[in-house]
Amino acid sequence: MASPVRVVFLGGLGEIGRNCAAIEVDGKIMLIDCGIMFPDDDMAGVDLVLPDFTYLRENAHRIEGVVATHGHEDHIGAIAHLLDIADMKIIGSALTLGLARNRIEERGNMGKATFVEVADNERVKIGPFDLEFFPVTHSVPNGFATAFHTPQGVILHSGDFKLDMTPVDGRLTDLAAIGHMAKDDGVRLFLCDSTNANQQGFSASETSIGQSIHDLFRARAGRRIIVACFASHIHRVQQIADAAIENGRTVATLGRSMNKNVALARKMGLLSIPDDKLLAIEEVGDIPDGELCIISTGSQGEPMSALARMATGDNKWLQVRDGDTIILSSHPIPGNESSVSRVIDGLLRKGVEIIDSTTHEVHATGHAMSEELKVLHSIVQPEWFIPVHGEFRHMSGHAHLASQMGLAADHIMLCQDGDSVILNDKGLKRGESVPSDYIYVNGTVGDLDESVLVDRRVLGTHGFVSAVASLAIEGPNAVLMREPEIISKGWVEGDEGDQLRKEAMHTVRDALENALSDGVRTRPKLEKVIRRSLGRFVAHRTRLRPVIVPVVLGAHEE
Repeated sequence: MASPVRVVFLGGLGEIGRNCAAIEVDGKIMLIDCGIMFPDDDMAGVDLVLPDFTYLRENAHRIEGVVATHGHEDHIGAIAHLLDIADMKIIGSALTLGLARNRIEERGNMGKATFVEVADNERVKIGPFDLEFFPVTHSVPNGFATAFHTPQGVILHSGDFKLDMTPVDGRLTDLAAIGHMAKDDGVRLFLCDSTNANQQGFSASETSIGQSIHDLFRARAGRRIIVACFASHIHRVQQIADAAIENGRTVATLGRSMNKNVALARKMGLLSIPDDKLLAIEEVGDIPDGELCIISTGSQGEPMSALARMATGDNKWLQVRDGDTIILSSHPIPGNESSVSRVIDGLLRKGVEIIDSTTHEVHATGHAMSEELKVLHSIVQPEWFIPVHGEFRHMSGHAHLASQMGLAADHIMLCQDGDSVILNDKGLKRGESVPSDYIYVNGTVGDLDESVLVDRRVLGTHGFVSAVASLAIEGPNAVLMREPEIISKGWVEGDEGDQLRKEAMHTVRDALENALSDGVRTRPKLEKVIRRSLGRFVAHRTRLRPVIVPVVLGAHEE
């Protein structure tokens, strides 16, 4: 009887981002990715959302490392935080490791990481893990599908992929090698990207975008052109640069991640831009508009990105103006639509021409659509299947697709963050759940509690009201030294506000005097009196629910 293998899902099942799963073999843990999620609009002040590391922290001594399938932030962006828990190996392609290294250096955790570079079709053993890496095409170069050869057979993780028959770098998804492995060894469990499972047909080739961008450049001779795309999309950057240079333009990059990634990709030979055609952004001042192309970050409307700062006029390097053309060479990630719309509105107010994927062919998805998924399923022919990577509607659609391909319904399992499954001689069964809450990062502060976000939402919509009471306590006697002071922000203003604050002061005073006459002397109990009396008054008189902040000076602590 072979030892069982456990898979624990820590993120990425039910949302776009936070992709992280753990494979457990012979008591050791190997992670598949560890990514971030960008915050929704209701996550006030949050910069990043991480997977819940509770389970990993409790089992840190068992972690061998993390397989980084490719270089996107939703797959590698949290590795730098993961290294806070323990030293570990980071396994991936040279480019993926280079992109991960940037984040790890920023966090100061380089000394805790051991980088293990692997090549296409390489098979390596790390502890009890027997790993095989198949090249796949995606919107960042050098991604992998990963096969875990385990005591319970092969677990195949597709990574993010598409079936692009004419990729920019010629590196195809290696269906032949995957098929050979599937035929010889069989695939017991298949974990596959679900992002575009509900999109019918085949995805467009990345090379089709190049001609469209070239045509846009040619039609706008004499105008300054700014193109925004993902900094990790090296193939897109290559095609933009090629179109610019062919139309007599010099290229400049804008945005910290764009500058870093372009430099890294050129050093590795993955991006070809002649030295005399690439300028630093501070050198573009004297370049005529028709001879300049700027490739920028900010295609997702990130508040502090280069493009967002252009929209508000706060970009120190570039001020957009009437007559400029901005091409958004991307599609909004689900949840980012409103942020992108705000940036577009800001740019349009400045007289800028906006071109995006709704009007021109300037973006191709990096994720397989339904017919491509069917092709891979027909080659893999797994015994068991779990859709991963996507919102629940995507995974549900992928489960239906697998059923159409002939896989029995009882061999398809829909999971969510926190679920675990156990693969044994008898098949696949559900295991115990683990913590999978969102972990919020605000600046350098991590592990923010959900209650903090609740308070921020309330503050942002209803403001706050504070009552400050000063007491004099001497022996059994206790009196208010003065009338309570009512302070508010974002609640009510003007003459009506003055009257309401006056009434609130009387309400709090009466409640405190009653409590003091009943012998209440401790600060926590008196603050509770204020919170209850002031909260009731505010809710009754204004139908609003601001944050109530009680302050009591001079009372006993306990």
